Amino acid sequence: MKKYNVAVIGAGVVGVEMLRVLKQRKFPVNNLKVFARSARNIQVDNDTYSVEPITADGFCGIDIALFAGTEGEKGAAVTFAAEAVKRGAVVIDNGADFRMDKNVPLVVPEVNGNDVKKHKGIISNPNCSTIQMVVALNPIHKKVGIKKIVVTTLQASSGAGKSAVEQLNNEITQIVQGGFGNLQVNLTQKSMPQQLAYNCFPHIGSFVEGDYTNEEWKLVHETHKIMHAPKIKISATTVRVPVRTGHSESIYIETVKPITAQKARELLSKAPGIVLLDEPKNNIYPMPKDVEGRDETFVGRIRQDAFDKKGLWLWVVADNLRKGAASNAVQIAECLISNSK
Repeated sequence: MKKYNVAVIGAGVVGVEMLRVLKQRKFPVNNLKVFARSARNIQVDNDTYSVEPITADGFCGIDIALFAGTEGEKGAAVTFAAEAVKRGAVVIDNGADFRMDKNVPLVVPEVNGNDVKKHKGIISNPNCSTIQMVVALNPIHKKVGIKKIVVTTLQASSGAGKSAVEQLNNEITQIVQGGFGNLQVNLTQKSMPQQLAYNCFPHIGSFVEGDYTNEEWKLVHETHKIMHAPKIKISATTVRVPVRTGHSESIYIETVKPITAQKARELLSKAPGIVLLDEPKNNIYPMPKDVEGRDETFVGRIRQDAFDKKGLWLWVVADNLRKGAASNAVQIAECLISNSK
């Protein structure tokens, strides 16, 4: 089996998860480098990785460069992706910088894996919430077509990075130590715009066009691009919830042709990358605490609109650090090497 020289750029929560996923999925790595702003050693499970300061020439000899990316700000890929491509690497970028570039494929392997063939050196990894939604909806869209999507996301603190998880932990600690009579906290340093402990708030990203956030617009534009379906009407509300890891989504769809809930269950039970957990009377449905560390997208609570035969509800949950970021990026790399054989 051919092996590849791989670089992981970033040593935060997503970069660490990329290193974990490469090992767990037994990606054929010949030589592995980890780049970040500064040199140091990091520990991932039982392995120690030497982190090198990122430079353009560091990409010499690299076949695949996995950029961990940073949501909401310009990531390292803006500066170094082109340099990596010049030196022969294919860049898979988890950040938002190239997603809507018409010359850059935006890929979820279970949905549009063949789009990797269109790359010109850079392949983009979608937003975490978009990934799990399109995995769940694509089998239904292929069978009966989807006209409209209304989605509310319930996104974990880890989606905002390590500092957001720390903020949540610190808030919980402060409330517990102070007694439950007062649920207000007072932290001098915050990475999220509101208190998250014992709270949730409908504010992820920046408020932009139409008073939607840019996170909500990502669900619109990225879904159109990935599913090659620009006419689907999509409306989203994104909510931060006090969960460590695992995004949940309440999704309502209007289909072109009628489909029963049972038929949707049959489709999804056979679809790649999906685990169906749909026995609500037995308290079986996806929950974020159960999907942490998993690469699949979990679907349950499938039910028909009581007033519309073309309306369907789904509850979709996935690990935002794995399927929503690191695992999807490694799966893209797997598609890439599979197509090169």
